[in-house]
Amino acid sequence: MATRLLRVSSALRTYSNKTTLVKASRQWQSTAASLKEALINQPATRVTTLDSGMRVASEDSGAATATVGLWIDSGSRYETDDNNGVAHFMEHMAFKGTAKRSQTDLELEIENMGAHLNAYTSREQTVFYAKCLAQDVPKAIEILSDIIQNSKLGENEIERERGVILREMQEVETNLQEVVFDHLHAAAYQGTSLGRTILGPTKNIKSISRDDLVTYVKNHYGPPRFVLAGAGGVNHSQLIELADKHFGKMTGPQYDAIPDYIKSCRYTGSEIRVRDDTIPLAHIAIAVEGAGWSEADNIPLMVANTLIGGWDRSQGGGVNNASSLARACAEKGLCHSYQSFNTCYKDTGLWGIYFVCDPMQCDDMSSYVQHEWMKLCTSVTEKDVTRAKNILKTNMFLQLDGTTAVCEDIGRQMLCYNRRIPLHELETRIDSVTAQTIQNVGMKYIFDHCPVIAAVGPVENLPDYNSIRGAMYWLRV
Repeated sequence: MATRLLRVSSALRTYSNKTTLVKASRQWQSTAASLKEALINQPATRVTTLDSGMRVASEDSGAATATVGLWIDSGSRYETDDNNGVAHFMEHMAFKGTAKRSQTDLELEIENMGAHLNAYTSREQTVFYAKCLAQDVPKAIEILSDIIQNSKLGENEIERERGVILREMQEVETNLQEVVFDHLHAAAYQGTSLGRTILGPTKNIKSISRDDLVTYVKNHYGPPRFVLAGAGGVNHSQLIELADKHFGKMTGPQYDAIPDYIKSCRYTGSEIRVRDDTIPLAHIAIAVEGAGWSEADNIPLMVANTLIGGWDRSQGGGVNNASSLARACAEKGLCHSYQSFNTCYKDTGLWGIYFVCDPMQCDDMSSYVQHEWMKLCTSVTEKDVTRAKNILKTNMFLQLDGTTAVCEDIGRQMLCYNRRIPLHELETRIDSVTAQTIQNVGMKYIFDHCPVIAAVGPVENLPDYNSIRGAMYWLRV
């Protein structure tokens, strides 16, 4: 029986060598060609700059639904120590009623349209957007303009929202990943506006007044800093008319009015450790200064970030993972999970890794991480880079599934790059990365550079800063 199985296996391999491999190769060539065609044939992103300085950018896919939103080039980075948290506070207040709509009227109008209205604040951007039927785009934009320009900012609503934000802060403080990344920014950009949290300190939330909100909007909201983005069933000419109609009379701050201390944020290699042995697991982030959004090194750093990858022991499969760090974590039980990250801002960034491990695994895990970083700088292979490029492209294209994701991509890229990068150009730029490119950016950003470290929990086993700094290079003889 065993002999017969071997003969069958041998026959299958022989047949496979003659036929299937040839077909698979042709099929792969066809798939690669069709991908390039699909990317080139994506609907064009049309961009128009109005006389007011406001930019309108849209991608019309002819869908039955649409997402439209206002991307504002202002976030917590544009605050001071005294008003830190005001951008996020204003985002909350925008939905609490306007001069012509009460909060109830606003909510009922959105509900009756079957639409969704949402907003978020980051360190560099504030966003208000609506998801609706294509036919309701004019009404959605009118509502967005109303909440931006005519918010009542009533004293009762401000006091009520104060409590909501304080509860939100309590929730964030229980999310240790959020806590670690806030500490990471505080250490990396200490003494600068990027080092502050988005929500702000408790004392500021308790003291922010209506005048603070009005002053912030007056100084930071205006057409020169607005991008009206749309995706799905949107008509670009209609969006231009609506933008001119609803925002054309606004006047706002010019870009040359932004103080220099906001434009530039210095990086400092340093650490913050919050040892708390009552927490069961150690939460640690280690990073170096990365590239800004528009820098050429950003794409290679994205590929390098994908090479390190991520792993969670609940997912399994680590021993068969192409990432050697994931395999080591699975085989040796180094951590519960890890995730590499590449966080970008206009002129700087943080490139690193966040991991959760048992108290006595901090030393081993950090050592393995730095070992992988040194391999990136000195001996990464073309095979690994090709795999990472494919994973990166797949993830990027999958993230653009749906009108909201596309609209978010348009708005963010217009603020970061002043244009929307076409997908076929993005693919070409990723494909141009080689193992030598990765080694070059590794030497430029990682090798022998001072890291920034944030650690929370039972972190006694984490090596001291000088030991970690000393492992940021290899001596070769």
